[in-house]
Amino acid sequence: MSVISYKCPNCDGELIFDPKTQKYKCEYCFSLFDQAQLDAMKPDTQEEQTDSTKDSYEAESAKEDAFEQFDEQNGEDGMIYTCPSCGAQIVTDATTAATFCYYCHNPVVLGGRLSGENMPDKIIPFAIDKKEAEKKFLDYVNSKKFIPRAFFNKKQIELFSGVYFPYWIYNTSIKGRMTAEAKKVRVYRHGDTEFTETSFYEVEREGNIQLQDMTENALKKANHVLADGVMPYRMEDAKAFNFGFLSGFLAEKKDIEKDEVSAALQAEAKDYADKMLRESIDGYSSVHSRNSSFSANKEEYAYTLLPVWTITYPGKNGKTYYYSMNGQTGKICGELPVDYKKVALTALISGVAALLIGLLGGYFIW
Repeated sequence: MSVISYKCPNCDGELIFDPKTQKYKCEYCFSLFDQAQLDAMKPDTQEEQTDSTKDSYEAESAKEDAFEQFDEQNGEDGMIYTCPSCGAQIVTDATTAATFCYYCHNPVVLGGRLSGENMPDKIIPFAIDKKEAEKKFLDYVNSKKFIPRAFFNKKQIELFSGVYFPYWIYNTSIKGRMTAEAKKVRVYRHGDTEFTETSFYEVEREGNIQLQDMTENALKKANHVLADGVMPYRMEDAKAFNFGFLSGFLAEKKDIEKDEVSAALQAEAKDYADKMLRESIDGYSSVHSRNSSFSANKEEYAYTLLPVWTITYPGKNGKTYYYSMNGQTGKICGELPVDYKKVALTALISGVAALLIGLLGGYFIW
């Protein structure tokens, strides 16, 4: 399985994707390269694709297969790779697709993890860089009164990680038909008598409903509250997948297949379609749906990587708090810890202030 890193042609430093410029930046000489230039470069890989090394490559693949089988038998998902920059071993779990070398800190992309059926169709690149993400985070926590002081610790902020998480994006065209009973109620008076007139109608609706960019998580270990909480993304900014976008970030590959989410997405699409047909019936006092039917004319699934900034905070109560930010729009989601000493102090100050006001009020009254 190949381990890929992108080298600067000017100084041989590592290239990473820069969200601010939407180009590839060398952290050493600060050179910038666009997508076309990156595509023209040959990335450094762990493997040499030549006839002379074919036998050794096949032998290494056999070792990897045996290693995977060994881990599966022992209930472990760890894998070991070699960093193309320093030769150190990189240990990852089964879903990691991009990471950093723990020794030289250079970004590496595990190309084999994203090949064949695991190759993403699309990706939304990071639009918010780490500096901007840190600022947005600090603005967010500064707006909260009872956050522990440690949340403002620079070392804690530096633990921000940019991660691409896998999702299934679903587009469909649904033909729907609905029959319903509708009522119109009219109340009027004639002399001293009040009359209520109820008219009954048989209503039909039929049409084609287009639903775009329905999203479903494709990673089992993902925190579903955070994964859903950073939605939505501007899917019109999605690009064809390219390994270069992963350089400098972490990435996870899917371990939930299309067949596992298709039923839920189709049911959700039909619920949307039913609601849209129902809402198209107006002008009546009440509407009662009798029967509805839906069939998909067209379905499209796109395996897509979406950008998320994440940070964890170990609370003193032993609980780990998770925080995430949409790497494209900056939308924030997470449960922040509460410093109960601050809460108690604020309550005490408020209580003393209320008591003083009460005493002063009583003094002037008497």
